[in-house]
Amino acid sequence: MSEVTAPYEPGTPCWIDLMVPDQQAALDFYRDLFGWQGEIGPEEFGGYSICTLKGKPVAGMMKSMAMGDQPPPPPTWSSYFCTADADATQAAITANGGTLIAPAMDVSDLGRMLVAADPQGAVFGAWQPKEFPGAAIVNEPGALVWNQLSTPDPKGAGDFYQAALGLEAAPMPDLPEFTGFQVKGRTIGGVQGMENLPEGVPPHWLVNFCVDDVDSTVAALVRAGGSVMAPPFDMDKVGRMAVVLDPQGAAFAVVATNEPVKP
Repeated sequence: MSEVTAPYEPGTPCWIDLMVPDQQAALDFYRDLFGWQGEIGPEEFGGYSICTLKGKPVAGMMKSMAMGDQPPPPPTWSSYFCTADADATQAAITANGGTLIAPAMDVSDLGRMLVAADPQGAVFGAWQPKEFPGAAIVNEPGALVWNQLSTPDPKGAGDFYQAALGLEAAPMPDLPEFTGFQVKGRTIGGVQGMENLPEGVPPHWLVNFCVDDVDSTVAALVRAGGSVMAPPFDMDKVGRMAVVLDPQGAAFAVVATNEPVKP
């Protein structure tokens, strides 16, 4: 088990959550696909669900809602990055061309959070942990294994995330054709251009889940009403992966790595 026992370093992806119109349907779908357990949460937290794997938190889910005169956002998986000071991160985001979507706020005694968009429009969150540190299992089947940014301006994105979250953009030693985001010399995510993506796809952070078998996972997803954006393919030195949509249209990737990923 890749259990997280030490605090997340600031800048490291520490939590993911899903916003969908039908929260219960999403809970049922991901239970069957990844073996998660979860239920609609208490009203004081807006019904927010904490999904667990082997009894430990791995992801959140919530029902999408309209804000003011704006329609509900589309079904989306969001990535949250650990920060030691949400208010300082908020100031750095706005000072470097980012846009606040949900300003820094306390979530009971669990932590302090914000949601923002980078200058190219990719949405992300920041989490300042208090009683809740984040995902307790990563890098094993059914859990988060990678966060990948697709953007029309990788260089500009690298400069922004360095200023806002302290991430360093650098080549990946085993995959020199790719650019990774690093925290204290450890690669914690990646960034790529959008040349090979379908026209109309907006800049975004893509959540990647580890699985034992990509092909059987994709087949199960399709049987459950999901769809495939990029069918299973092999990546040199990485493993086999696919990009898919859940039945409500939220995109994510599934990856079977060639070698165990360090937590």
